[in-house]
Amino acid sequence: MMKTEYCFAWWNLENLFDVENVSYRPDWINTKIRSELKGWGPEQLNLKLKQLAQVIVAMNDGRGPDLLGVCEVESSQVLKRLISTLHLPNRQYEVVHADNNDKRGIDVAFIYDRTFFSVETEIDPDTGQSNDNVFHHVIQKRSATRDIVQVNFKTQQGRDFIVIGNHWPSRSGGELQSEPYRMMAGETLAYFMDRIKTLRGEIPVFVMGDFNDEPFNRSMTKYALSMNNLKKVKSTRAKNPYLFNLMWPLMDGSLGSHSFNGIWGMLDQMLVNRAGLASQQLFTAPGNAEIMVFPGMVKGNKVIRHARPARSSYNPKGYSDHLPLLLTVTEKH
Repeated sequence: MMKTEYCFAWWNLENLFDVENVSYRPDWINTKIRSELKGWGPEQLNLKLKQLAQVIVAMNDGRGPDLLGVCEVESSQVLKRLISTLHLPNRQYEVVHADNNDKRGIDVAFIYDRTFFSVETEIDPDTGQSNDNVFHHVIQKRSATRDIVQVNFKTQQGRDFIVIGNHWPSRSGGELQSEPYRMMAGETLAYFMDRIKTLRGEIPVFVMGDFNDEPFNRSMTKYALSMNNLKKVKSTRAKNPYLFNLMWPLMDGSLGSHSFNGIWGMLDQMLVNRAGLASQQLFTAPGNAEIMVFPGMVKGNKVIRHARPARSSYNPKGYSDHLPLLLTVTEKH
């Protein structure tokens, strides 16, 4: 089946952990998050998976996304359970999961339909990982925290493209106090982009993630080289690998990907490089990104979260404390 239009999506799944006493979890993570997972059993996990699945299935007019980037997931095992909960028989979903040493054991991963895309190397069926064309870098504080993950894909028509998933250090401890770590993440992302430009030339790159900063923050504009200047990003004279931030058209304050104290923010973002804005191969355009609101996910100016028992009272109505982002990507035949 040949396609000309794809649905890319991004979603912070909010602490998608396996059950409390799962055997494969390393001892150091068990020790670190024991109190957080107290009472997190099969019933709670199954409900969480069911509710996440409702939203994911509703994407792309009820067909589910063709490619979904996620963060705050513990393992490829729990992601495979999520895929089985989707009940989409026409989908052939696979997982690419970058297991890192985040202090809480939460990672960045991708779910993609192998009918339309392949990863440019063989993926280990047990771990979902590759040593060749899946790259990831952990942003260091005093200990490992959060991740940047690059995966090299190929379409059925043989066109190469790259997706980079991000989960940058949080604002815990204060926005300004923690900002240098996100600047480090931004600098690392810019290095990834420069490296891609050197090794691969003009290849479409789609960047997505929970950046824990707004599009106008320094980590994004000064360090990741993200901007709202379409002409500058498209310029063939530009020496730096600039990114166009697709969230700018959505920055009217009426909605965001996350809310804090009743104020919408755009911590989750999608960006694209010059090659991904061109119309010769695989491309998108400003205005193609959107924030998805599934019925029941938002109340007033707040996202209804799905809290763990130890953090606050258990809320069976919540899904995640972030809203998903959707992006239409076109392939030219």
